[in-house]
Amino acid sequence: MITQTEFQNAGLFAPPQQQSRGDLGQEDFLTLMITQFQNQDPFEPMDNGQFLGQLAQFSTVNGIESLNSSFAGLSGALLDEQALQAANLVGRTVLAVAEAGYYNGSEPVGGAVELGASVNNVQIDITDETGALVRRIDLGEQSAGMVNFEWDGLNSEGEQMDSGVYNISVRATSGALTENIPALIRADIESVTLGQFGGQMTLNIEGGGRMVLGQVYQII
Repeated sequence: MITQTEFQNAGLFAPPQQQSRGDLGQEDFLTLMITQFQNQDPFEPMDNGQFLGQLAQFSTVNGIESLNSSFAGLSGALLDEQALQAANLVGRTVLAVAEAGYYNGSEPVGGAVELGASVNNVQIDITDETGALVRRIDLGEQSAGMVNFEWDGLNSEGEQMDSGVYNISVRATSGALTENIPALIRADIESVTLGQFGGQMTLNIEGGGRMVLGQVYQII
């Protein structure tokens, strides 16, 4: 005859799961309440208000735990969805809000600006990592909407610049008013780094740069 111990050693029998002694379930709470009733001072019995108050506190704790569990599940689902969206961008070209663009030595650096109203002139400044002005591009008068631009990699003297990351800033002039406008830079997504331990998910772009998913304005 095979004993229970032999079943356990063979992995064919698993003892029933026991609740952690550190957890207090609803049955335990009701048992404590009944015990409290049985041992209360008959001259000062616990009134209905006290009983209902304790019951409400227990229900509130259970509700908060359930709510936290639901939010944890929702957060995990949203992160999975965001990871899927980011993974679908690998190999794609996007327009993203950025302060710099990568010039590979041959292909132009492209970008765009979103104008809320017509302006007299849109000015694009290309600067190197030291902040020195490489090229200034005047696009002239522009109407409201999306305005595209390109930098061919040449400096003000017509010389070809080395490959690398260059800062791009945009200003719009309307009458006497000059306003800085966020630049939308064209970038190629090479890979995605998923956030770990609460970290933010990032998109790795050509040239070694990184951006977050929220910077993406348009998928080209």
